[in-house]
Amino acid sequence: MITRVRPAQLAAWFAANAAGTQPLVLDVREPWELQTASVRAEGFELRAIPMGEIPARLGELPKDQPIACLCHHGMRSMNVAAFLEQHGFEHLANISGGIDAWSAEVDPAVPRY
Repeated sequence: MITRVRPAQLAAWFAANAAGTQPLVLDVREPWELQTASVRAEGFELRAIPMGEIPARLGELPKDQPIACLCHHGMRSMNVAAFLEQHGFEHLANISGGIDAWSAEVDPAVPRY
């Protein structure tokens, strides 16, 4: 099951699911979006792989780390989380509201677009 977590709740989800491993935020937005607005990796690893590249780059993702997927508003990231679940990943979350909500709830310095 894919957990939906708001940006403000992400640290708590990581704490409950990390079990000694470093959690990962998988940003599935396009490169131009990353240039527009990005989060700072604080307490987690940040990896950017555009949604369309996920199938070809699946081997780059660790199955033993909790992964929270991030996009602009939460739809692409939910699709990626579902894809990962179908491929044996277990500790998954979708960051509801995406980077737009991140700006509103966690870091107002992150530009909204």
